[in-house]
Amino acid sequence: MNIWEQLLPDCPASIAAAASAALERVRPLWAQVDDLVLRNQARVLSAFQEAGVSEVHFAASTGYGYNDIGREKLDEVFARAFGAEAGLVRIQFASGTHTIATGLFAVLRPGDRLIAAAGAPYDTLRQVIHGAPGCLTEWGVRYEEVPLRPDLTVDLEGVARAVRRPDARCLLIQRSRGYSLRAPLTVAEIGAIIRVAKEANPDVTVLVDNCYGEFVEAQEPPHVGADLTCGSLIKNPGGGIAPTGGYIVGRADLVERAAAQLFAPGIGPEVGANAGANRLLFQGLFLAPHVTGEALRGAQFTAAFFAHLGFAVRPAFDEPRSDLVQAVELGSPEGLEAFCQAVQKASPVDAHVRPEPWAMPGYSDPVIMAAGTFVQGSSIELSADGPMRPPYVAYFQGGLTREHVMLAALRAANELAAAGVLKV
Repeated sequence: MNIWEQLLPDCPASIAAAASAALERVRPLWAQVDDLVLRNQARVLSAFQEAGVSEVHFAASTGYGYNDIGREKLDEVFARAFGAEAGLVRIQFASGTHTIATGLFAVLRPGDRLIAAAGAPYDTLRQVIHGAPGCLTEWGVRYEEVPLRPDLTVDLEGVARAVRRPDARCLLIQRSRGYSLRAPLTVAEIGAIIRVAKEANPDVTVLVDNCYGEFVEAQEPPHVGADLTCGSLIKNPGGGIAPTGGYIVGRADLVERAAAQLFAPGIGPEVGANAGANRLLFQGLFLAPHVTGEALRGAQFTAAFFAHLGFAVRPAFDEPRSDLVQAVELGSPEGLEAFCQAVQKASPVDAHVRPEPWAMPGYSDPVIMAAGTFVQGSSIELSADGPMRPPYVAYFQGGLTREHVMLAALRAANELAAAGVLKV
């Protein structure tokens, strides 16, 4: 009996053998992740040291949050770590979508055109752009998508044509795949899109949705010319301990506009009490490179394991990665439900809860979500979700430890076998 059979006594021998084979295949890749984590940890550590972070910056502020030197220092550390001029890091951001919406409303004005560089954005952001009360198009913003090429890559010529329009004001680049099967954009690819766009229209503002991508590579979008970069603190950069919040980094003038949009013109970045969360936000950022590395190792194992079992996976275990999301194509609603329910059973929190598909606000199809996390909705902690539509893909992401990801993947395979989706 191998270790996998010991850990899950009802595990079929073929699944245990697949897990052992997957572990052997990914171990050489984990050394490359070690190098990545070391580079990113050095960059984050330098940001802390250059900013002069001290214990006094962990103090709580309340009310308006005036004269919160810790909040100001946190803005500076994020800007330095991401290679940007300025930062806006606030617990008042409710989600990654909220940060991106804030950035878009800060940049765009009635009559301006927003262009999505990589086809349709993910479901919740589409509601920000059009269709929901208060959306951008309701305020007179025009919207255009540059369709992906047949091979699901970005059409650079199409981007150049789109940004040459006289009303083109903002180019939106979504780094992660969302609920699609295209590959996430690497930082180098983001840089290439930015170069093409700026050559065609030097005045266009480039905003990058960086969710799920932070610290997956050795550079971030501001390093390759992004004007604004937005993300969530309950994803990668919160290190699994940030309780809530989001960040925007980029050009100082645009970050100030984003602060005015989040709070109020004339007040901008001078407010926003930290309510005692500052230490967690600082410490979460410091831990983020390591925690992201753990999630990456878990994703590599999951890809190798499920490919060995005969499922289509994206990316493959040995392909370059630019986000934490591992797509596993289950092929049926029963398979997607079994997978997500197994991940919930493997969670440290709410393992007894059975997730079911539901009409989640902002999504066009019922969505099933498994997330037994210490922080509600935290995507750097292990979660699995997917829309109930063909080809019934589970989007498996995060993991504070690689061991947790591996155990959850093993349980998912076991549940698929029990449901008859996986033949053993």
